[in-house]
Amino acid sequence: MFNRRTLGIALIAAGLCPMPAAAQTYPARPIKIVVPYTPGSPVDVLTRTVAQHLSMRLGQGIIIDNRPGAGTTIGTKLAAMADPDGYTLLVGATSLIISSSLYQNLDYDPITSFAPVAMLAHAPQVLVIASSVPATTVREFIDYAKANPGKLNFGYGLGTLPQILGESFKAVTGTDIASIPYRGGAQAITDMLGGRIEMNFGTTATLLPLIRQGAIRALAVTTQTRSKDLPDVPTMTESGLPQLALIFSAGMLAPAGTPAAIIDRLNTEINEAMRTPELAADMERLGFEPQICPPQEYAAFLADEMQRWPPIVKASGVKPE
Repeated sequence: MFNRRTLGIALIAAGLCPMPAAAQTYPARPIKIVVPYTPGSPVDVLTRTVAQHLSMRLGQGIIIDNRPGAGTTIGTKLAAMADPDGYTLLVGATSLIISSSLYQNLDYDPITSFAPVAMLAHAPQVLVIASSVPATTVREFIDYAKANPGKLNFGYGLGTLPQILGESFKAVTGTDIASIPYRGGAQAITDMLGGRIEMNFGTTATLLPLIRQGAIRALAVTTQTRSKDLPDVPTMTESGLPQLALIFSAGMLAPAGTPAAIIDRLNTEINEAMRTPELAADMERLGFEPQICPPQEYAAFLADEMQRWPPIVKASGVKPE
C-alpha cells in the first residue's frame, strides 16, 4: 500500500505535463464538466453553482454532463478516458474514494487516472427520518427500529457516502432496517416524502428546506460540532455514535496528463471565484463550506482519504451491487 507521500506525489505528477502554448489560449471553446450524479443532487447543485461563476471568469461556456450510475463509476470512467486537454473535467466527491473499496475491477484508478485541480467544498451529512416515525432523537429512533425489525426502509444513492453512513449506522446500532438503493440520493428523498422511505443521510444542501418545512425530521449531523444551520440538532458524537462523524467533500479533477499550466489556471480561477461574496453566499445558502487551496494540497487531502476510507467501508459491510 502506498503511503501518503507516495500517493501525493502520484496525484501531483498526474497533472505535471506542461504545454505552455495550449495553456496560453485556454480555454478556446466550451468546457464540459462530468457530474457522476443525478440532476438536482447535492454534487450537481454545487457544480452548477460554481460553474456559473467560473464560466464568467474564463469567458467560455461550461456544459454540465450528468452521468450517474454504478456508484458514480460510469461518469468517473468517462472523465478518466477523456483527452487531457482541460476541456473535460470531473467533479468528484467522497464516492470517488469509496468506489475504490467497493469495486475491485475498475477501468480507471481513482488516484492515478486524475490530476487534482481544486477542492470545492465540505458539507455535513445529516441523519433524517420521515415525519411519520415517532422519534425525535437518535436513541428514540434506534429503540423504535429495534421494536419494529425489518419494517423501516433506508434509502440512498448507490456507492455514495450516505450508503456507507447508513450501513455503518445499522451495523453499530444492531438495527434491522431494509436498504433500498437508488440511482441517486434525490430519488430516495422523493420516496421519503411519499412515505416509502423512513431513513436517509444527505447534505444540508438538499435536506435543509425540507427540515425547516417539517416535511422530514433531523436527528443528528456528522460533523464534530453542531451545524450553524441546524443549531438545535446534536452531532453523532453527542448522540453516542462517534464512528459516524464523517463529512462530505467534493473537488474538481482533470484527466491525468492535463498540462500543469491549465491546472494552475483553473485552480486560480476557481479559488478566486469562491472568494467572491456572491459565490460564497450562494454556497453558504446551499449548506456548503468553501475550501480554497492549491492543487498540491488537494492532492494530499485525497491521499489521506485513500488511507482513511477503506477500513470504514469494510466495517460498514457494504458490498458492490
